Amino acid sequence: MPALRLVSYNVRIQMTTPFYTEPHILAYPVEYLAGIDLYNAGEFHAAHDAWEERWMGPVAPDEKLFLQAMIQSAVAFHHLQIGRPGAARQMYLAAKEKFGRLGCKVFMSLDLEDYQAQLDRALSWLTSVPDPRTIEQPTIDPPVIRLIDGSSVSTVA
Repeated sequence: MPALRLVSYNVRIQMTTPFYTEPHILAYPVEYLAGIDLYNAGEFHAAHDAWEERWMGPVAPDEKLFLQAMIQSAVAFHHLQIGRPGAARQMYLAAKEKFGRLGCKVFMSLDLEDYQAQLDRALSWLTSVPDPRTIEQPTIDPPVIRLIDGSSVSTVA
């Protein structure tokens, strides 16, 4: 059974590896992979910073949209860590909207359907009431980001 690490009050993450393979390392920007490592370690604000560094640069519009969705999903968990469920809900809903606009099942080797299903399991409670500050935060398991089979990796410029 994978070890669990308590990240903050009521947030657990599973500590298993690997999250990506050598073909992913060769194909994708270091900021993307660093963000994955940080996110999976429960360092959501730091993951946001890594992805934002790439997002702020000259990237294609679809990658920019994808990175913004990833940033917002990380920020949702960061807001929960610091006790701001209302702000977490806003970021969760914004991320869902952007993932929907991407219109694909896989992007940069991330299975978006699986990631969004994990995101919904962890955060859908935020939308169960008009104001999520009025209910006790359940114990949540943030998504674990694992890139899919490296044999179909396409290089991102």
